[in-house]
Amino acid sequence: MRKNSIKNIRINGEVQRALAEIIRGGIKDPRISPLTSVVSVEVSPDLKTCKAWISVLGDEDMEKSTMEGLKSAAGYIRNQLAKEVNLRHTPDITFIVEQSIAYGVKMSKLIDEVNKDSKESKESGQR
Repeated sequence: MRKNSIKNIRINGEVQRALAEIIRGGIKDPRISPLTSVVSVEVSPDLKTCKAWISVLGDEDMEKSTMEGLKSAAGYIRNQLAKEVNLRHTPDITFIVEQSIAYGVKMSKLIDEVNKDSKESKESGQR
C-alpha cells in the first residue's frame, strides 16, 4: 500500500477518530487533560507503526503530564484500538506533541491586543 493511497488516507481517518474517542472517554488517568485532542494521525503503509499528533490546551506542565499519561496508557490504547478498528495489524502508537492549536490561540490573543490598542489610540487622538 502506498503512503498517500485512498486506503491509507481512510485508515488514517478511522484511526484518528478511534484514538480521539479512546482518549476522551476510555482513559481514566488523572494526568491526561480533558482538553486533549488528536490533531493528525499517520499510519505507516505496512500498518506496523502510527504517529499521532496530540494537542493539549493548557500550560507546559499539563502538556507534559498528559504525554506521560498517554505513554503509560499506550498498551491499553492499542488494545482498545484493536477492538474499534479492524486492521490486519494494530500499529504501535507514538505520541507527538503538536503545538499548532496553542500557537493559534496565542496569536489570536496578540492580534486582539493590537486591535484594542489601535482603537484606544484612535479614540484618544479624536478627543
